[in-house]
Amino acid sequence: MTTSAGRDRGRAGPRRRTVLTAGAVTAGAALTGCAEYGDEDGPAGSAGPAEPPPATKEQPDTATPAPDEGGQQPSGGEELADTADIPVGGGKVFKDREVVVVQPEEGTFKAFSAVCTHQGCIVAEVSDGTINCTCHGSRYRVADASVAGGPAPRPLPPRKITVTGKSIRLT
Repeated sequence: MTTSAGRDRGRAGPRRRTVLTAGAVTAGAALTGCAEYGDEDGPAGSAGPAEPPPATKEQPDTATPAPDEGGQQPSGGEELADTADIPVGGGKVFKDREVVVVQPEEGTFKAFSAVCTHQGCIVAEVSDGTINCTCHGSRYRVADASVAGGPAPRPLPPRKITVTGKSIRLT
C-alpha cells in the first residue's frame, strides 16, 4: 500500500529533475555568453572576445569605373574620393563602404576599416589628428590607426586603396 508521503515523493522527483535540468541549461548558456562576449580566456580554442564583423565584404566590385581622358579604364576598384576631399592631417569616413581615408601628411593617403575594434560601431569622424568613434569614445591616430584612447583593444585594420592622379579608389 502506498502512503500519501510515497505519492508526494514520486511527484516531487520529476519536478525536481525538470528544475535542475532547466537550471543547468540556463547556467551553461550564461557561461557561454560570458566567454564569447568579453572573456579573454574564453572556451578552449576561443580567440578571445568576439570580433567585429569584417570590414571588407568578400564580394567583387560590380561597378565599372568610367574611362579616363585617353579612353582607358582606370585601375583599382570603386572611386571613393578626389584627393582634394581629404584634408592634410585629417580624413573622411565612408560609412556605406565601412572605410576611412586619411592624409596624415601632404600627399600620403591611407585607408583603414571604419569598424571600431571595441564594439563594432562605425567610426563617426576624423578631427584633431584622430579617427573618432562616438559610441564609447575610442580614438585612433590618423598616422597609423593605432589606439589613441578609449576602450578600443587594438588598431583599426588597414584597407587597400590606390591613388591615381586625383582619384582615390578602394581596391
